[in-house]
Amino acid sequence: ESSGYESESAGGERTAAVETGGTRGRQRRARTAFTSEQVCRLEKTFQRQKYLGASERRKLAAALHLSEIQIKTWFQNRRMKLKRQI
Repeated sequence: ESSGYESESAGGERTAAVETGGTRGRQRRARTAFTSEQVCRLEKTFQRQKYLGASERRKLAAALHLSEIQIKTWFQNRRMKLKRQI
């Protein structure tokens, strides 16, 4: 199971984290490129419910081959996008 610190590409390969250039050598997770199928499923789920519980998030993460953190973050970002549109 992914810790959420790696990004998965469309082929399921994990991308290594890239350095931020900070003085302490901290690393940042690479940006996740969601597939169109993943986005479609996420959007459909979001239309039904704006907030996911832990079990729903776990099921969706498993179905989409993403981490629970990625699902949680996507929903947070999508709610903020909706708020900006309103």
